[in-house]
Amino acid sequence: MDKKIIFAVAGSGKTTHIIKGLSADKRSLIVTYTNSNYDNLRIKISDKFNGEWPENVTLMTYFSFLYKFCYKPFLADTVKARGILYDQKILTDEQKTKRKHGATQKKPEYYMTTNRYLYSNRLALLLEKQNVIKDVKSRIITYFDEFVIDEVQDISGEDFGLLEHLMLTDINMLFVGDFYQHTYKTSVNGNTNKNLFDDKTKYESRFTSKGFLLDTTTLTNSWRCSRNVCDYVRNNLGIAIYSHRPGIENTSIEYVTETKRIDAILADSRIVKLHYDKSSKFGAGHKNWGDTKGEDHYHDVCVILNEIATSKRNSGKLQDLAPLTKNKLYVAITRARNNVYLVDA
Repeated sequence: MDKKIIFAVAGSGKTTHIIKGLSADKRSLIVTYTNSNYDNLRIKISDKFNGEWPENVTLMTYFSFLYKFCYKPFLADTVKARGILYDQKILTDEQKTKRKHGATQKKPEYYMTTNRYLYSNRLALLLEKQNVIKDVKSRIITYFDEFVIDEVQDISGEDFGLLEHLMLTDINMLFVGDFYQHTYKTSVNGNTNKNLFDDKTKYESRFTSKGFLLDTTTLTNSWRCSRNVCDYVRNNLGIAIYSHRPGIENTSIEYVTETKRIDAILADSRIVKLHYDKSSKFGAGHKNWGDTKGEDHYHDVCVILNEIATSKRNSGKLQDLAPLTKNKLYVAITRARNNVYLVDA
Protein backbone atom coordinates (compact mmCIF):
# COMPACT_ATOMS: atom_id res chain seq x y z
CA MET A 1 0.00 0.00 0.00
CA ASP A 2 1.13 3.55 -0.74
CA LYS A 3 1.03 5.63 2.45
CA LYS A 4 2.38 9.16 2.51
CA ILE A 5 2.25 12.21 4.76
CA ILE A 6 3.13 15.58 3.26
CA PHE A 7 4.12 18.42 5.55
CA ALA A 8 3.29 21.68 3.81
CA VAL A 9 3.45 25.43 4.43
CA ALA A 10 0.78 28.11 4.24
CA GLY A 11 -0.45 28.77 0.71
CA SER A 12 1.56 25.95 -0.87
CA GLY A 13 -1.44 24.29 -2.50
CA LYS A 14 -2.42 21.51 -0.08
CA THR A 15 -5.98 21.39 -1.35
CA THR A 16 -4.89 21.61 -4.99
CA HIS A 17 -2.52 18.69 -4.45
CA ILE A 18 -5.32 16.56 -3.03
CA ILE A 19 -7.74 17.47 -5.82
CA LYS A 20 -5.15 16.74 -8.49
CA GLY A 21 -4.89 13.16 -7.25
CA LEU A 22 -8.62 12.42 -7.60
CA SER A 23 -9.89 10.45 -10.59
CA ALA A 24 -13.14 8.97 -11.87
CA ASP A 25 -11.93 5.39 -11.47
CA LYS A 26 -10.84 5.59 -7.82
CA ARG A 27 -13.07 5.63 -4.73
CA SER A 28 -11.75 8.30 -2.39
CA LEU A 29 -12.67 9.17 1.19
CA ILE A 30 -11.52 12.68 2.13
CA VAL A 31 -11.73 13.88 5.73
CA THR A 32 -10.98 17.38 7.03
CA TYR A 33 -11.62 19.06 10.38
CA THR A 34 -12.88 22.61 9.89
CA ASN A 35 -16.01 23.70 8.05
CA SER A 36 -14.03 26.24 6.03
CA ASN A 37 -11.70 23.53 4.71
CA TYR A 38 -14.69 21.33 3.97
CA ASP A 39 -16.36 24.12 1.95
CA ASN A 40 -13.12 24.86 0.10
CA LEU A 41 -12.66 21.21 -0.83
CA ARG A 42 -16.29 20.82 -1.86
CA ILE A 43 -16.08 23.74 -4.29
CA LYS A 44 -12.77 22.65 -5.80
CA ILE A 45 -13.79 19.01 -6.19
CA SER A 46 -16.97 20.08 -7.97
CA ASP A 47 -14.95 22.38 -10.24
CA LYS A 48 -12.54 19.56 -11.15
CA PHE A 49 -15.46 17.43 -12.31
CA ASN A 50 -17.14 20.21 -14.33
CA GLY A 51 -19.65 21.22 -11.70
CA GLU A 52 -20.90 17.69 -11.04
CA TRP A 53 -20.21 15.87 -7.79
CA PRO A 54 -18.39 12.58 -8.51
CA GLU A 55 -20.15 9.54 -7.03
CA ASN A 56 -16.80 7.92 -6.26
CA VAL A 57 -15.63 10.75 -3.96
CA THR A 58 -16.88 11.08 -0.38
CA LEU A 59 -16.02 14.25 1.55
CA MET A 60 -16.67 14.46 5.29
CA THR A 61 -15.77 16.66 8.23
CA TYR A 62 -13.86 14.78 10.89
CA PHE A 63 -16.69 14.46 13.38
CA SER A 64 -19.16 13.47 10.67
CA PHE A 65 -16.75 10.70 9.77
CA LEU A 66 -16.44 9.71 13.42
CA TYR A 67 -20.17 9.76 14.15
CA LYS A 68 -21.81 8.72 10.89
CA PHE A 69 -19.20 6.39 9.39
CA CYS A 70 -17.56 4.90 12.50
CA TYR A 71 -20.12 5.05 15.33
CA LYS A 72 -23.60 4.66 13.81
CA PRO A 73 -23.15 1.40 11.85
CA PHE A 74 -21.73 -0.46 14.85
CA LEU A 75 -22.87 1.18 18.10
CA ALA A 76 -26.03 3.19 17.44
CA ASP A 77 -28.38 0.34 18.38
CA THR A 78 -26.61 -0.43 21.65
CA VAL A 79 -25.39 2.97 22.88
CA LYS A 80 -28.52 4.78 21.66
CA ALA A 81 -27.02 8.27 21.65
CA ARG A 82 -29.18 11.13 20.37
CA GLY A 83 -26.32 13.03 18.74
CA ILE A 84 -22.92 14.52 19.43
CA LEU A 85 -21.94 17.49 21.63
CA TYR A 86 -19.19 19.91 20.63
CA ASP A 87 -19.57 22.80 23.12
CA GLN A 88 -16.21 22.93 24.91
CA LYS A 89 -17.54 24.63 28.06
CA ILE A 90 -20.27 22.04 28.54
CA LEU A 91 -17.79 19.28 27.77
CA THR A 92 -15.38 20.53 30.40
CA ASP A 93 -17.98 21.27 33.10
CA GLU A 94 -19.90 18.00 32.70
CA GLN A 95 -16.82 15.83 32.49
CA LYS A 96 -15.34 17.39 35.64
CA THR A 97 -18.58 16.65 37.48
CA LYS A 98 -18.62 13.06 36.26
CA ARG A 99 -15.00 12.47 37.24
CA LYS A 100 -15.84 13.80 40.69
CA HIS A 101 -18.65 11.27 41.01
CA GLY A 102 -16.56 8.36 39.80
CA ALA A 103 -17.71 7.82 36.22
CA THR A 104 -15.19 5.52 34.53
CA GLN A 105 -14.41 4.46 30.98
CA LYS A 106 -16.46 1.29 31.61
CA LYS A 107 -19.66 3.23 32.20
CA PRO A 108 -21.86 4.65 29.38
CA GLU A 109 -22.26 7.98 31.21
CA TYR A 110 -18.52 8.58 30.79
CA TYR A 111 -19.09 9.06 27.06
CA MET A 112 -22.33 11.03 26.96
CA THR A 113 -24.39 13.67 28.69
CA THR A 114 -27.37 12.84 30.89
CA ASN A 115 -29.65 13.47 27.90
CA ARG A 116 -27.56 11.06 25.80
CA TYR A 117 -25.44 13.30 23.59
CA LEU A 118 -21.96 11.90 22.97
CA TYR A 119 -18.99 13.98 24.08
CA SER A 120 -17.04 14.73 20.91
CA ASN A 121 -13.70 14.42 22.71
CA ARG A 122 -14.48 10.90 23.95
CA LEU A 123 -16.13 9.37 20.90
CA ALA A 124 -12.84 8.02 19.50
CA LEU A 125 -12.11 6.43 22.86
CA LEU A 126 -15.60 4.87 22.91
CA LEU A 127 -14.91 3.22 19.53
CA GLU A 128 -11.72 1.75 20.94
CA LYS A 129 -13.27 0.54 24.20
CA GLN A 130 -16.19 -1.04 22.34
CA ASN A 131 -13.74 -2.95 20.10
CA VAL A 132 -15.14 -1.72 16.81
CA ILE A 133 -11.97 -0.26 15.28
CA LYS A 134 -11.33 -3.49 13.36
CA ASP A 135 -14.84 -3.17 11.92
CA VAL A 136 -14.23 0.47 10.99
CA LYS A 137 -11.02 -0.48 9.16
CA SER A 138 -12.87 -3.22 7.26
CA ARG A 139 -15.61 -0.76 6.34
CA ILE A 140 -13.06 1.70 4.94
CA ILE A 141 -11.50 -1.05 2.81
CA THR A 142 -14.92 -2.17 1.57
CA TYR A 143 -16.07 1.21 0.34
CA PHE A 144 -12.87 3.02 -0.65
CA ASP A 145 -9.61 2.69 -2.51
CA GLU A 146 -7.86 5.53 -0.73
CA PHE A 147 -8.17 7.45 2.55
CA VAL A 148 -7.17 11.13 2.48
CA ILE A 149 -6.92 13.51 5.43
CA ASP A 150 -6.55 17.24 4.89
CA GLU A 151 -5.12 19.39 7.72
CA VAL A 152 -4.05 16.27 9.62
CA GLN A 153 -2.37 18.44 12.27
CA ASP A 154 -5.82 19.28 13.67
CA ILE A 155 -6.28 15.70 14.92
CA SER A 156 -5.21 15.43 18.54
CA GLY A 157 -5.88 13.79 21.90
CA GLU A 158 -7.92 10.58 21.80
CA ASP A 159 -8.56 11.19 18.11
CA PHE A 160 -4.88 10.84 17.31
CA GLY A 161 -4.91 7.51 19.11
CA LEU A 162 -7.73 6.38 16.84
CA LEU A 163 -5.86 7.71 13.81
CA GLU A 164 -2.83 5.60 14.70
CA HIS A 165 -5.07 2.52 14.61
CA LEU A 166 -6.52 3.55 11.25
CA MET A 167 -3.02 4.13 9.84
CA LEU A 168 -2.61 0.35 9.83
CA THR A 169 -5.57 -0.15 7.49
CA ASP A 170 -4.59 -1.98 4.30
CA ILE A 171 -5.47 0.86 1.94
CA ASN A 172 -3.68 3.72 0.14
CA MET A 173 -3.45 6.81 2.33
CA LEU A 174 -2.47 10.43 1.85
CA PHE A 175 -2.29 12.78 4.82
CA VAL A 176 -1.51 16.46 4.26
CA GLY A 177 -0.92 19.13 6.89
CA ASP A 178 1.20 21.93 8.27
CA PHE A 179 2.69 21.23 11.69
CA TYR A 180 2.82 24.96 12.45
CA GLN A 181 -0.83 25.51 11.56
CA HIS A 182 -1.88 23.42 14.52
CA THR A 183 -4.33 25.93 16.02
CA TYR A 184 -7.34 23.65 16.67
CA LYS A 185 -7.71 20.44 18.63
CA THR A 186 -10.27 17.78 17.77
CA SER A 187 -10.19 16.66 21.38
CA VAL A 188 -8.63 17.22 24.77
CA ASN A 189 -9.22 14.45 27.30
CA GLY A 190 -6.90 14.35 30.28
CA ASN A 191 -3.26 13.79 29.40
CA THR A 192 -3.83 11.68 26.29
CA ASN A 193 -1.29 12.82 23.66
CA LYS A 194 -0.87 16.01 25.67
CA ASN A 195 2.67 16.57 24.35
CA LEU A 196 1.96 15.48 20.77
CA PHE A 197 2.98 18.81 19.25
CA ASP A 198 5.93 19.64 21.49
CA ASP A 199 8.53 18.27 19.08
CA LYS A 200 8.17 18.18 15.29
CA THR A 201 10.62 15.31 14.79
CA LYS A 202 8.83 13.14 17.34
CA TYR A 203 5.50 14.05 15.78
CA GLU A 204 6.75 12.97 12.35
CA SER A 205 7.96 9.68 13.81
CA ARG A 206 4.39 8.83 14.92
CA PHE A 207 3.60 8.50 11.21
CA THR A 208 6.81 6.99 9.89
CA SER A 209 6.67 4.28 12.57
CA LYS A 210 3.35 3.22 11.01
CA GLY A 211 4.92 2.84 7.57
CA PHE A 212 4.24 6.30 6.17
CA LEU A 213 6.63 7.94 3.74
CA LEU A 214 7.52 11.41 4.99
CA ASP A 215 7.48 14.18 2.35
CA THR A 216 8.88 17.54 3.48
CA THR A 217 9.81 18.95 0.07
CA THR A 218 6.78 18.85 -2.25
CA LEU A 219 4.80 21.66 -0.59
CA THR A 220 7.40 23.93 1.05
CA ASN A 221 6.91 26.95 -1.22
CA SER A 222 3.92 29.27 -0.95
CA TRP A 223 1.97 30.51 -3.96
CA ARG A 224 0.12 33.00 -1.76
CA CYS A 225 2.85 34.73 0.20
CA SER A 226 5.48 37.00 -1.30
CA ARG A 227 9.18 36.49 -0.71
CA ASN A 228 9.18 39.38 1.78
CA VAL A 229 6.53 37.73 3.92
CA CYS A 230 8.19 34.31 3.72
CA ASP A 231 11.55 35.82 4.68
CA TYR A 232 9.95 37.50 7.69
CA VAL A 233 8.31 34.28 8.87
CA ARG A 234 11.54 32.30 8.50
CA ASN A 235 13.72 34.92 10.17
CA ASN A 236 11.35 35.78 13.02
CA LEU A 237 9.22 32.71 13.67
CA GLY A 238 11.71 30.07 12.60
CA ILE A 239 9.30 28.35 10.22
CA ALA A 240 10.81 27.17 6.93
CA ILE A 241 8.51 28.72 4.34
CA TYR A 242 9.64 29.93 0.90
CA SER A 243 7.84 31.65 -1.96
CA HIS A 244 7.02 30.45 -5.47
CA ARG A 245 6.47 34.06 -6.49
CA PRO A 246 9.03 36.30 -8.27
CA GLY A 247 11.86 37.59 -6.12
CA ILE A 248 11.26 41.28 -6.78
CA GLU A 249 7.76 42.43 -5.87
CA ASN A 250 6.27 45.62 -4.54
CA THR A 251 5.02 44.01 -1.33
CA SER A 252 6.01 44.63 2.25
CA ILE A 253 5.62 43.45 5.81
CA GLU A 254 6.13 46.29 8.26
CA TYR A 255 5.68 47.25 11.86
CA VAL A 256 3.63 50.47 11.88
CA THR A 257 3.84 52.88 14.82
CA GLU A 258 2.72 56.22 13.38
CA THR A 259 -0.75 57.00 14.73
CA LYS A 260 -2.11 58.55 11.52
CA ARG A 261 -1.03 55.56 9.43
CA ILE A 262 -2.49 53.11 11.93
CA ASP A 263 -5.78 55.00 11.92
CA ALA A 264 -5.85 54.95 8.12
CA ILE A 265 -5.13 51.20 8.03
CA LEU A 266 -7.83 50.46 10.61
CA ALA A 267 -10.32 52.61 8.71
CA ASP A 268 -9.64 50.89 5.38
CA SER A 269 -12.40 48.32 4.86
CA ARG A 270 -10.30 46.55 2.20
CA ILE A 271 -7.77 45.51 4.84
CA VAL A 272 -8.87 42.68 7.13
CA LYS A 273 -7.89 43.16 10.77
CA LEU A 274 -6.67 40.11 12.64
CA HIS A 275 -6.71 39.94 16.44
CA TYR A 276 -5.35 37.35 18.84
CA ASP A 277 -8.88 36.87 20.20
CA LYS A 278 -12.22 38.64 20.88
CA SER A 279 -12.39 40.07 17.36
CA SER A 280 -16.18 39.86 17.30
CA LYS A 281 -16.53 42.94 19.46
CA PHE A 282 -14.98 45.03 16.68
CA GLY A 283 -17.53 44.04 14.04
CA ALA A 284 -17.20 43.20 10.35
CA GLY A 285 -13.73 43.01 8.86
CA HIS A 286 -12.19 41.78 12.11
CA LYS A 287 -11.23 38.15 12.78
CA ASN A 288 -9.14 36.14 15.20
CA TRP A 289 -5.67 35.01 14.09
CA GLY A 290 -6.40 31.28 14.19
CA ASP A 291 -9.89 31.51 12.73
CA THR A 292 -8.56 32.51 9.31
CA LYS A 293 -6.83 29.19 8.72
CA GLY A 294 -7.88 27.87 5.32
CA GLU A 295 -8.72 31.33 3.98
CA ASP A 296 -6.57 32.67 1.17
CA HIS A 297 -8.48 35.52 -0.47
CA TYR A 298 -7.06 38.51 1.43
CA HIS A 299 -5.03 41.14 -0.41
CA ASP A 300 -3.64 43.09 2.57
CA VAL A 301 -3.93 42.23 6.26
CA CYS A 302 -3.35 44.13 9.47
CA VAL A 303 -2.14 41.86 12.26
CA ILE A 304 -2.84 43.38 15.65
CA LEU A 305 -0.25 42.09 18.11
CA ASN A 306 -1.29 41.28 21.64
CA GLU A 307 0.84 42.45 24.55
CA ILE A 308 3.01 39.34 24.69
CA ALA A 309 3.66 39.32 20.93
CA THR A 310 4.59 43.01 21.04
CA SER A 311 7.07 42.35 23.83
CA LYS A 312 8.63 39.43 21.97
CA ARG A 313 8.79 41.39 18.73
CA ASN A 314 10.52 44.33 20.43
CA SER A 315 13.15 42.02 21.92
CA GLY A 316 13.63 40.09 18.66
CA LYS A 317 12.24 36.89 20.19
CA LEU A 318 8.98 36.21 18.34
CA GLN A 319 10.24 32.67 17.83
CA ASP A 320 10.00 32.17 21.60
CA LEU A 321 6.24 32.71 21.75
CA ALA A 322 4.25 29.84 23.21
CA PRO A 323 3.80 27.28 20.39
CA LEU A 324 0.04 27.75 20.00
CA THR A 325 0.38 31.56 19.97
CA LYS A 326 3.23 31.38 17.46
CA ASN A 327 1.19 29.08 15.24
CA LYS A 328 -1.79 31.45 15.27
CA LEU A 329 0.46 34.40 14.45
CA TYR A 330 1.98 32.42 11.57
CA VAL A 331 -1.52 31.72 10.25
CA ALA A 332 -2.45 35.42 10.50
CA ILE A 333 0.66 36.74 8.76
CA THR A 334 0.42 34.24 5.91
CA ARG A 335 -3.15 35.11 4.92
CA ALA A 336 -1.98 38.09 2.84
CA ARG A 337 -1.31 37.95 -0.88
CA ASN A 338 0.22 41.39 -0.73
CA ASN A 339 1.08 43.61 2.27
CA VAL A 340 1.13 42.82 5.97
CA TYR A 341 0.91 45.57 8.58
CA LEU A 342 1.85 44.77 12.17
CA VAL A 343 0.46 47.11 14.83
CA ASP A 344 0.22 47.03 18.60
CA ALA A 345 -3.15 46.46 20.27
